[in-house]
Amino acid sequence: MLEACKYTVVQIDGDYAHLQKVGDESAELKLVARALLPAEITEGSTLIYEMLQYRME
Repeated sequence: MLEACKYTVVQIDGDYAHLQKVGDESAELKLVARALLPAEITEGSTLIYEMLQYRME
């Protein structure tokens, strides 16, 4: 079973969002297409990645 991961939206750049893994600030930012993310995200939002889907916390 996959473990859920938390991400913070650091920057929204057009059709993509840059995500930072919560608790691992040294990790590289993850670039994700906004089409895969909830429509209501803003910079600073916290997302949960679980079962190959992103959802708002």
